[in-house]
Amino acid sequence: MKYLLSKISFITEKIEKYVVCFSIVFMMLNSTANAIGRYFFNQSIFFAEELNQFLIVSVTFIGFAYAVRKGRNIRMTAVYDVLNHTAKKIISILIAAVTAMLMFFLAYLAFNYVLELKEINRLSPALQIPVYLIYSIIPLGLAMAGIQYFISLIMNLTHSDIYLSYEIIESNIDPDEGGI
Repeated sequence: MKYLLSKISFITEKIEKYVVCFSIVFMMLNSTANAIGRYFFNQSIFFAEELNQFLIVSVTFIGFAYAVRKGRNIRMTAVYDVLNHTAKKIISILIAAVTAMLMFFLAYLAFNYVLELKEINRLSPALQIPVYLIYSIIPLGLAMAGIQYFISLIMNLTHSDIYLSYEIIESNIDPDEGGI
């Protein structure tokens, strides 16, 4: 089981890293090219703003899955911090289970929304790209976040330590960098 979770975690991490890095670099190149065109040639790139909006969507939703993987998602720990290990473990299991279900449900809703966009054949204004292609990153990101929470659930059910993700154990977190 641990081998399977490790493989899933490895594959999803590669996808997350490549999508987020590519999106950020492409956003920087697009913005720079647009600024150069506007200031030096008095000609903006007509699709620059739209492209950056699409890239921000991918960074947001895939970046969320990556934040969950690294235990960098927002955590409200005021009450949690004063509990004993057993209570923390139970709460961690409940949080991972409920959040995984929520992420998968939201991915399902987002997937249905993307299918509706495909049916109506909505195109982006500047690039004339089918919008469903761009927004298909949303259910993917939510599903990948759900996978991370599910892996956290499995790790918490099968180990005595409290796992925030496959590779992050709560006791190994620096309190200055941990939850809010």
